[in-house]
Amino acid sequence: MSKRVLGQEHPHTLTSIANLATTYKIQGRWMKVEELKVQVLEVRKRILGQEHTDILTSIGNLDMTYKEQGRWMEAEELEVQVLEMRKRVLGQEHPYTLTAMNNLSYTYKLQGRIDEAITMVAEVVTLRSRILGEDHPRTKGSMNSLERWRDEVESLVDI
Repeated sequence: MSKRVLGQEHPHTLTSIANLATTYKIQGRWMKVEELKVQVLEVRKRILGQEHTDILTSIGNLDMTYKEQGRWMEAEELEVQVLEMRKRVLGQEHPYTLTAMNNLSYTYKLQGRIDEAITMVAEVVTLRSRILGEDHPRTKGSMNSLERWRDEVESLVDI
């Protein structure tokens, strides 16, 4: 009905399509999830431009779909894209840019690229500590990840 009344490319129609993708996700219908999320992303890019915040949200949603399926390389590609856009649009030290870096570090870890993950999350800790403060929940979360990941590496060395 949204397509008929508002049009195929109306923001509310796109939100309805994204919500339908969530329903398909719950049902485990990954091909349909991906198809709808890509559709929403492409329409938003065409209408809003490549660097609109809604584009970053749509890319993030598609990224999560890939992660949930263990498609790490595709997830990484999207996360790098989001990180580069956020650096360019918001700046290197913006909290959203740091969130993108943090997300990418987790993907590196999930791929077994622990050294890259540790290096990146350590940079996130440094920047978040300076910008948000050491007591901020996001800073503490990154600090905890860094500590756990370093402990994992040390335990492997001890074996």
